[in-house]
Amino acid sequence: MTEQGLLQVTLYLAILLLLVRPLGGYMARVYLNAPPAGPSRWLTGIERGIYRLSSIDPDQEMCWPQYALAVLLFNLLGIVAVFVLERWQAILPLNPQGMAAIGVDSALNTAVSFATNTNWQGYGGETTLSYLTQMLGLTVQNFLSAASGMAVLVALIRGFSRHNAETIGNFWVDMTRSVLYILLPLSLVFAVILAGQGVLQNYAPYQTVTTVEAQNQAARQQTIAMGPVASQLAIKQLGTNGGGFFNVNSSHPFENPTPLSNFLEMLAILLIPAALCYSFGVMIGDTRQGWLILATMAAIFIPLVLLTVAAEQAGNPLLANPDVDQAASLTQAGGNMEGKETRFGIVNSALWAVVTTAASNGSVNAMHDSFTPLGGLAPMALMQLGEVVFGGVGSGLYGMIVFALVAVFIAGLMIGRTPEYLGKKIEAFEMKMAALVILIPPLLVLGGTALAVMLDVGKTSIFNPGAHGFSEVLYAFSSAGNNNGSAFAGLNANVPFYNLSLAIAMLIARYGLMVPVLAIAGSLAAKKSVPVGAGTLPTHTPLFGMLLLVVVVMVGALTFVPALALGPIVEHLQMIGLH
Repeated sequence: MTEQGLLQVTLYLAILLLLVRPLGGYMARVYLNAPPAGPSRWLTGIERGIYRLSSIDPDQEMCWPQYALAVLLFNLLGIVAVFVLERWQAILPLNPQGMAAIGVDSALNTAVSFATNTNWQGYGGETTLSYLTQMLGLTVQNFLSAASGMAVLVALIRGFSRHNAETIGNFWVDMTRSVLYILLPLSLVFAVILAGQGVLQNYAPYQTVTTVEAQNQAARQQTIAMGPVASQLAIKQLGTNGGGFFNVNSSHPFENPTPLSNFLEMLAILLIPAALCYSFGVMIGDTRQGWLILATMAAIFIPLVLLTVAAEQAGNPLLANPDVDQAASLTQAGGNMEGKETRFGIVNSALWAVVTTAASNGSVNAMHDSFTPLGGLAPMALMQLGEVVFGGVGSGLYGMIVFALVAVFIAGLMIGRTPEYLGKKIEAFEMKMAALVILIPPLLVLGGTALAVMLDVGKTSIFNPGAHGFSEVLYAFSSAGNNNGSAFAGLNANVPFYNLSLAIAMLIARYGLMVPVLAIAGSLAAKKSVPVGAGTLPTHTPLFGMLLLVVVVMVGALTFVPALALGPIVEHLQMIGLH
């Protein structure tokens, strides 16, 4: 990596770290129901009005099955709402281009995708969806799916902070406060900033312009897409959603016009997941625990950033062959710029790829399919680790906490003591639920990939034969099975087989994990607190951080290295001349 590249990565991490404590402390106060301060004080009246309008008693709490049922029913309603909007958009307003109704399988895939915080897209937004569908369907789900993940995290934290309790909070209150006090204000400010950078925000019909490059008058006519982009883009990044208003997502100049907008959008992707680690520490009364988890996430994140940047800057050695034309050789001299925007360059493209797959975001500012094999391996591996290295808002942290439970359980077995974490004994029920959380995503990823490459209906969508085609399928199911949403592309996924199989993977990966996490929360809340003793394993030390890191990496390595060996690893060996 060059000095300039190292400086860019360091600056990004430094600013992110500086924002963790103030935002994390604020979010902790929101969930602890502390009196709001500053401009947020006037939101309390709106909050009370929402409860009255919805007939919600904010003081009535739920046991974990009630909380889980509320999550499932609310998200099911979101899926139905988006599906109906897509199917009826041709007869609904705010459709200046006359977009037709979406096909059933594609509409179902998209509805599931946005409700589950995955935002996988098998379509081009500017050629498929009306303004109303983009705003009322997708943008609303960007808020609500993010808030659902944050609510489940808060319920789990209450499991640790309470003792001898039957309830873990009220889902409707947690979700309302997540949107009203956190996601909405941040998105409003960020949308204004993005609009100032040149991101579109209008309701105008698409504009037809005349270019000066084409040879004839007919070819000089080009249609420029318009729309309410900035409002969707802000929550797309802050809520780790990632769905693009345009087909090429954050490489489009109307979504990401400048290097500054690129930096701010990358910052927004990890901002809330990183800050929630500090919120976790504040809410359990020991900020050291939050910092330890954040440091563990960073210890996995940083080497993969360096690997991706180095692989892309090294380029493709095959292009250095004297038989390759001069233009390709010059491209090789500057690294692998294929599929990247010149206004961002290699470092910012590679950094974005790692950021978006470390978080459950999935937005892209470069074509991941054009990355070198090792450059593409790092983003894929981050998803396969379970989206716990920062991860989605809420979901990443509760996934890492589940890994922490496994780590203390392993340590307890090694020293012959009942494992404890944050004052709670970790027993058989918690480990069974943790096992479900850890094993479900690999089952979906590997099972879905195997099915796709075995069936003709899956193989007909693969346009790149060999190792790279396998990588594209593996990446697609890694993305859906971990609720990420990014894609290698090069795979025609907008067909019934992939639309339905990926939708099933997204549903199970989201709610099949939320329910066990809530079950753990309920079980922990009902337990008494155990005082720290001489045999208690400290979980705020570098030693435990190393144990947690090893558990996360080893589970991912043992599960996915064989599949990675068939895809990006063998492709890298072929690229450097080892067959």
